[in-house]
Amino acid sequence: MVGLMGRVTGTVGPGLVGEVIVRVRGGAEHFLAYAASSKDRIESGTVVMVVEYLPPRRGRSGTSSTWCC
Repeated sequence: MVGLMGRVTGTVGPGLVGEVIVRVRGGAEHFLAYAASSKDRIESGTVVMVVEYLPPRRGRSGTSSTWCC
């Protein structure tokens, strides 16, 4: 999961649990998402990279511009 690209489908921000859709295992799956920095806000539609994965379905993400993927 770490290093995969996804698209935010539910805004991620301080005090908000967002959602990211990631293409995995030949399909697409939705995951709960938290920003890599507690001060970041990531709007719906933003392309992100998974930087941490916490099974079963939680991950931290950074914007593609920040994480250069």
